[in-house]
Amino acid sequence: MNTGRDDFLTWVSRERGAALPVRTTDAVLTMLALRGAERRAGVPEPTPQLVRQVLHEDLPQLLYAGDEELDAVPAVLTALADRVRAAGRLNAKRHAKLVAAVEEAVPEFRRATADPLNLTWPRWYASLLSADGVDRDDADAVRAWLDAHESTPHAERPALPEPLHRSDLADRTFSVRARLTEALLEAFARDTRAASPAGPLLPAPPLDADRPDDALTGELDHIAVELTDRWTAAGLEGELTGRHASLAPGPEAVPHASLADHMLDEHLDYYGDSAVPLPPPAAVPAPDEIQGLLHAAPLPAALASGNFDDELREVSERCGLPGPASEVWTAGTPQELLELAADILAAQAERLPPVTGPEDAYSFDAAHLLYSLYERGSTPDSVARKICDAKDDGVAPELEDAPAPVPGSAPAAYETPSPDELSVLLGMPGRTEEDRAEIDAPAKGLAAVVDQLALTGCLFRTGDTYGLTPLGAAVMRHVITVGHVAAPDQETVAGWDAAQTVAAVRHWPTQLAASALAAFADRRGGTDQAWKELLDAVAAARSEDANAARTAEYFAQLDRAGVPTTALRAALGDPVTGAAARRLLLSRGEDVPEDAVPLGARATVLVEELDQRWIDDMLVHVKSRDVSGDTGIPGPADIPPTTLLPAFDAAAADWPGGAIALVEALAAADPATCLRVLDSLHTHHPDRAVAAAAGRTRKSAERTLSGRR
Repeated sequence: MNTGRDDFLTWVSRERGAALPVRTTDAVLTMLALRGAERRAGVPEPTPQLVRQVLHEDLPQLLYAGDEELDAVPAVLTALADRVRAAGRLNAKRHAKLVAAVEEAVPEFRRATADPLNLTWPRWYASLLSADGVDRDDADAVRAWLDAHESTPHAERPALPEPLHRSDLADRTFSVRARLTEALLEAFARDTRAASPAGPLLPAPPLDADRPDDALTGELDHIAVELTDRWTAAGLEGELTGRHASLAPGPEAVPHASLADHMLDEHLDYYGDSAVPLPPPAAVPAPDEIQGLLHAAPLPAALASGNFDDELREVSERCGLPGPASEVWTAGTPQELLELAADILAAQAERLPPVTGPEDAYSFDAAHLLYSLYERGSTPDSVARKICDAKDDGVAPELEDAPAPVPGSAPAAYETPSPDELSVLLGMPGRTEEDRAEIDAPAKGLAAVVDQLALTGCLFRTGDTYGLTPLGAAVMRHVITVGHVAAPDQETVAGWDAAQTVAAVRHWPTQLAASALAAFADRRGGTDQAWKELLDAVAAARSEDANAARTAEYFAQLDRAGVPTTALRAALGDPVTGAAARRLLLSRGEDVPEDAVPLGARATVLVEELDQRWIDDMLVHVKSRDVSGDTGIPGPADIPPTTLLPAFDAAAADWPGGAIALVEALAAADPATCLRVLDSLHTHHPDRAVAAAAGRTRKSAERTLSGRR
C-alpha cells in the first residue's frame, strides 16, 4: 500500500536519530490514508479531525500493540506532522494546532484501546500471543500456538474479560471488518476518480478478470486480511477463519445472539432504557450443576445423541450439535455449557409459531414469553392469566405480577381453569363458562408453545402454571446480558446503596420490590437509620425525577417490606414524603395530626391523587367515545372532570388560602404531574378566578420544567 511508510521511517531515523515501531507506524499511516488524508507530501497528511477519528474509532479496534508500541503513537503522529511541515505542506500555526490535537486525543485513545468492548477476535488472540511471549511476526510460531491452544482443555483457557461474551467479539469482529472493507472500497473509488500526485494508494486489482466485481471484492478482502495480520499477528486471520475457526465464531455461530437482540427490543418497549435493571432470579444453579441439568433435558440430549426427527434438523445445525458443539457438550466449562443451552433455547424459540388471539386481537412470540417470565423476577405465571392480560380482559392490578401457585401434580394435557379458578387467578369474581370458552383455544396454543420450550430444560408447565426452571433462569440472565440489558445477580443487588435500590425496585413486581427493600434494611441491622436511608432516597427520587413513581407506590412497597412505625414518624417532617408517611401511619391505626406534615408534602400527595382522578375520568371518557364510534384523540383539557373537580374542591376547602393557593402549591410540589390537572381546571372550573390561576400557574410550571432540562 502506497503510504510512504518506509521513506517516512528512514526520514525519522535520519532526522531524529530514532526508530519508530513499524507496526504502529504502519497502522497510523494506513488508516489516515484510508480515511482520505492528502498524500502530496509523500505521506498521509493528518488533520485534527482525522487524528481524532483514527485514534478514537479505528486503531482501538484494529491494532493490537504492546505497551511500547502504543506509547509511540503520539510520537508517530508528531513526527508525521513534522514531515508534512518539512515538505512545505503545513505552516507553523497549523502545525502547532495539529500537535495540540494529537495531545488532546491521546487520553481517549488510551481509554478506548483498553476498553474490552473494542476487542475483536484478532485483537484478543494477539493479546494472548503477546502474553505468552510468542513472536507475533512469525506465522509459524502463531500457528503452533493456536494448535496448542485449541488442544488445551476449555477450563484452562483464559476467560474473556468482563463483561464480554463470545457474541460480543463475534459481532465486533464482523462490524470492524465491514468498516475496514468499506474504507478500502472508498479508497479504491478515490484512486479511480483522481489518484493522488503520490500515486494510487491501493495496488491495482485484477479488473480484467471474467467477473471484475468479484475480483475487486476478493482483492479488497485480501488486503483487509493482510492489514489485520500486520496489526495483530502474522497469519492469524487465515487461521481464525480456517483451521481454527472454532476459536473465533462469527455471528452465525452464536444463535442466542439473535434472541438477545429480541430481549433488548422487549426491554426497550417496556422501559425505554437498557440500563433499567431487571430483578434477579431467586436462585440459579451452581456452576457445577449446569452440565447435569443440560444433559437431563430431553431436547439437548436428543440433539447430542443424533437421535431426533427431521423437523429438529435445523435446530441441530444452528447449534452445531452434534458437530462443533459436541466438545462443549462433553467437556465444556459451565459458561460454555450455559451458552450452548442458550443456543438450543434460541433455536427452538425461533421455530415456534406466535400465540395469536381471535381476529389477531393480540399476538406474542416465544421471545416475548421468555422475556416476560424473566421480567417478573422468574416467578411462575398462569397460562390463562397471560391470555387474559394479553386480550386486556381484566386482571386485578395486584395479581398481574403475582406468582402463580405451582400444583403438586397435573395432567400432561392442558385444561383451561374452571370459572371459579379463573375468578381467583384473575382477581375478578364472577367468571363464567362463556369467559372460559373464550380463552380456551389461545390458552391451549400458549400451553403448546410452553411445552415445546420446556423440552430445552429451561421452562416447565404444571397444569395452568408455567415458568422458568433454575437452568432457564440462568440461561435467560445470560441471554439478556448479551443483549446489554441490565440484569444484575443477587450479589450485585446486595451491594447497591439506598438510591440505587429505590431507583431499581420501582419497576419490579411489588413483592420482589418489598423483599429487596427489606433485605437492604436487614443487611444494615434493620435499624431506623437503615430505613431512613431508604425513605430519604424515595424523597430524593420523587423530587429530582419527573418520571419517578408516585409516593403512594413507593410507600406501598415500603409497607409490604415492613418499614417500622418509628421510621415513618421520623419522616413526617420531610417536605416531599411526609404526607405519604402520615397516610401509612393512619392506615396502621396510628394517630397523627395533619399539621405534623409540611404543606409541600401534602401537596405532593394531593397532586398525585388529582392526577389519578384525571386518569380515571379519561378512561371513562375514552370508553364512552369508543361506544359512540368517535375515533378522535382527546386532549388533556377535553376530558370532562367528573371526579377531578369534586376532589379538587374538597381539598381546596381545607387548604390554607383556598383554591388559588392550592393551585400554586400543586405546581410547586410537582410541576410535571400537575400539568394536565391544571389544564382541566383552567378549562372546566366554574370559578373563573380559579380557572385563570390554573392557566397562569400551568405556564409557570412549564417554565420551571424547561429550566430543569
